[in-house]
Amino acid sequence: MPNAIHLNARDLERELSWFNRVVDTRLKLYFGQESEFNDVFDIDPPDLSDSESTYAGIVRQYQMTIAERLMLILALVPHIRPWRLDVFFTKNATTDRPFTEFGGIREDQEGGFFPTGETLAFLLAGQDLELRIQVLALFDRDHYFTRHQIFDLQHDDASLFFLKTPLRLTQEYLGYFIVGTAEQPQFGIRFPAHRIETRLEWDDLVLAPETLALVREIETWLTHSSTLMQDWDMAAKLPPGFHALFYGPPGHGKTTAACLLGKSSGREVYRVNLPMAVSKYIGETEKNLASIFDKAEHKQWVLFFDEADALFGKRSDTSDAHNRFANQEVGYFLQRIATFSGVAILASHLDENPDNELSRRFDTVIHFPMPGEAERLRIWQNGFPPQVTLDSRVKLPTIARKYKLSGGAILNVIRYVTIEALRNGSNVITMASIQQGVKRELSKVGK
Repeated sequence: MPNAIHLNARDLERELSWFNRVVDTRLKLYFGQESEFNDVFDIDPPDLSDSESTYAGIVRQYQMTIAERLMLILALVPHIRPWRLDVFFTKNATTDRPFTEFGGIREDQEGGFFPTGETLAFLLAGQDLELRIQVLALFDRDHYFTRHQIFDLQHDDASLFFLKTPLRLTQEYLGYFIVGTAEQPQFGIRFPAHRIETRLEWDDLVLAPETLALVREIETWLTHSSTLMQDWDMAAKLPPGFHALFYGPPGHGKTTAACLLGKSSGREVYRVNLPMAVSKYIGETEKNLASIFDKAEHKQWVLFFDEADALFGKRSDTSDAHNRFANQEVGYFLQRIATFSGVAILASHLDENPDNELSRRFDTVIHFPMPGEAERLRIWQNGFPPQVTLDSRVKLPTIARKYKLSGGAILNVIRYVTIEALRNGSNVITMASIQQGVKRELSKVGK
């Protein structure tokens, strides 16, 4: 069976042949030479209706017009067949300078030609002013090219006209169109989030029954959201997406619950480092948050905002300018949450509901309390690998009753004692080792 690269390459070759004919025709028409076609729109693009390539699938998904397909292949040419754009280095014999109407960004003589909106407008419209103006619609922020993060049409100089914008595909879609898979976004200050996964299953998540029931309600929404919003026509009545607030001390299962929600619904989960996103510079926090929401929109991701207190903790009265800007950041964040069409989960380490006003902004608010004795016992019982043996003096019910540890702390103890057993060349877990591990965990919180 052909792989994704082979299928994409085959269709791209066909698309490039069509592109070559469009360029050749436009140049002949523009310079008054004899041409087989009277208009570039008379040249039919390849029929991709039966193709199994990722490229063809995306073209069909959006029912791309000739103009949209030309913009797409023009943006791809510098990556797959750059020399085909050398024709745009042609100079005007009258002025002895490049043709302004060709647009593009030219490197030095040894470099390549990178098309801009002007290049596309020339190919589609030539000297037709009305058609040239119609090309601007492809650069509108409400066009799916921008809205679905297919093109990155932002320009460093906001004062430049739309058609001066370089035709840049996002890294994700560049991957789709060339190798058939998306390139994962790189974690960093521009995208302070990384993908997280778990090998656990729902049976491994030990939570208070009422907490687990609320979490599983989110899973039900993930499973049936498409039916509810589209088939039952509730999209006009309900806000988009699903937004939850998890709160409780660290180590009580919030991250694992988010991972399991993604795993059970087939969605990628991205953990957002809010402390990294929050900047001391005015406006930077909004920019960092926007990069996350813009990237995640229409991706079916689950966004898990850990340590939400880094942002909400900045709220205060508006007695000075700094506080007002902090409140603006929170306001911006809540506004983006409200309009986000995916699943967003905020995690607070507070053991009390952070803010009644904030709670009203979420579809569900779930408390992750310290596990009770029964939950602690289950974590102890399920945590040890089957390869170890517990010494006869180890009584897990007694340990669970005596030591009020979080689930994360219990697993830390288990990791410590199993490593100690391996270091001693044994598979027996002793009570002394467990007590030492518990002591280490309690010392972390000053006990």
